[in-house]
Amino acid sequence: MEQADALSAVREQRLNRWIEHYADDVVKVCFLSLNDRAQAEDAMQDTFLKAWRYMPHYERRQIENEKAWLMKIAVNVCRDYRRTGWFRHVEKRASLEELPLRDQAEEGRDRELTMDIMALPIKYKQIVVLYFYQGFTLREAAEALGLSAATAHRRLKKAEEMLKASLEGGERK
Repeated sequence: MEQADALSAVREQRLNRWIEHYADDVVKVCFLSLNDRAQAEDAMQDTFLKAWRYMPHYERRQIENEKAWLMKIAVNVCRDYRRTGWFRHVEKRASLEELPLRDQAEEGRDRELTMDIMALPIKYKQIVVLYFYQGFTLREAAEALGLSAATAHRRLKKAEEMLKASLEGGERK
């Protein structure tokens, strides 16, 4: 019984540490995927609930990159949210003012770039956010999204092309 209590305490401490270190990152990824602050916060909570539920799996597999593992859960939670019938009927435009305060673009080109990233199709937005904003390697981003490294690389290059065209005033491809 004592061993079970000790294991539970270790898991609780791990979850609390994850929440402390990664909650802001998870909510940002969820916001950029869902374009709604309230839903992003709900998705963040669901992400940590699933992380708690699957912690024995995490321990058995001895996962090296806990942040990538959590982001994969967050991406899947957001994918589930977007599949619901209700989500198809809500306003999907987001404003920069809804972003967490320290991530708001100040003005001009930064604001334009942020809005262009938010306007990307979800499969391109996800790779851009994980690679450029979360600091993941291409391999880690691919793992978090459940993609091959080659597919992740193609999506990143396509997203860069789309953003470049948009910032230069051209049409998105």
